[in-house]
Amino acid sequence: MGLYSNTVSIRQYHVDGDIPEKSQLFAWACAGLNGRRFNAIEHSAEELSEGWVPTDSPEGGLFESPEQCWRDRYLFFTYRRDQRRIPALILKSHIRQAEEAYLQERPELVRPPKRQREEIKERIVSSLLVKTLPSPAMVDVCWQMDEGILSIFSSSKTACERVESLFCKSFSACKLIPIYPWRRALSLLEGEQLERFSALNQAGTGAVLDEMQANGWLGREFLEWLLEQGLEGDGFSVRAPGHTGPGTTFSAWVDDKITLVGGSDAGLQKVVVSGVQDRYLEARSALVAGKSIERARINLEMGELVWNGILDADEFSLQSFRCPPVSRDRDAGDRQLEQEGLFLERMYLLENGLQLFDSLLVQYISCRLDTTWNQWQEQYRTWLHGEQA
Repeated sequence: MGLYSNTVSIRQYHVDGDIPEKSQLFAWACAGLNGRRFNAIEHSAEELSEGWVPTDSPEGGLFESPEQCWRDRYLFFTYRRDQRRIPALILKSHIRQAEEAYLQERPELVRPPKRQREEIKERIVSSLLVKTLPSPAMVDVCWQMDEGILSIFSSSKTACERVESLFCKSFSACKLIPIYPWRRALSLLEGEQLERFSALNQAGTGAVLDEMQANGWLGREFLEWLLEQGLEGDGFSVRAPGHTGPGTTFSAWVDDKITLVGGSDAGLQKVVVSGVQDRYLEARSALVAGKSIERARINLEMGELVWNGILDADEFSLQSFRCPPVSRDRDAGDRQLEQEGLFLERMYLLENGLQLFDSLLVQYISCRLDTTWNQWQEQYRTWLHGEQA
């Protein structure tokens, strides 16, 4: 599910560090990518290779021209990792046969010495690697240069960690900071609202991990607020900057794939509520029992445009985030222009959906800081304990 797909999984980061001025930016970026570019291992005996490739040319090559990786204000590229994997059963079988052949020539031995066993294994691994085709894995990356936001299109923590590591090696002057709930909220606020919300910070330090753990309440409380507020499916308006003008109304609600967790004497308990919900009876019962929402599918609708995806409350990563469809123009005469148009339209729709999500977050914070917050909490508790909950 790469950046050209209508459905993506996405984690976002702020890029912090020394970045050259615009006239030098492309040369600097290409130097960083080329310094860690991917080298194919298909015709070698190497076990692993990782590096950057142009998104539209995943076989690899140098980053040399803007057409390869530059669109408007975006730098985009792909992390590729090829690895040969020998099935354990086949490896074990070949090693056993080689050890038996070794012992047949040395009947006085019961088993090969440790050093010989290691040499046999190393020889067998080398011989099998040559015969094994590497399996490729790729993750698309998009760097929004003007705002310093890096998007990694993957739901895998391991894959994202590998991309983060290679990115920091490629651009040593830069640091990646995950856009976790607390940081995302602060980035959307200013003035008195920012000052008042900052006072709710429960972290003892400004360290990323400390802020993520101490303010874990934010993402979960936000989903509970949306669960109740989205019952009617409307009442929201654009409040965050982006492509859509402020004040534009849209609908939002939580539905399907609601995962709730909570502790007990028996350990951590998890409840998953699937399917279209009417009154959220199961979810409400779990919340009454002391559980909190860990993740849920959020739905956004503006006119005929629909977005939905599974939001992780602790990280604000989006999995299977479905955007309005974009169809390719198969009859276009210029493939390069087709790719450019497809990319820009995809990014426009993706950012539009994230703008609506940010607007929800701003509206929640406004409610949280309002004098009527206690009144909403009472209303929420009444709703939780309502009919058949």
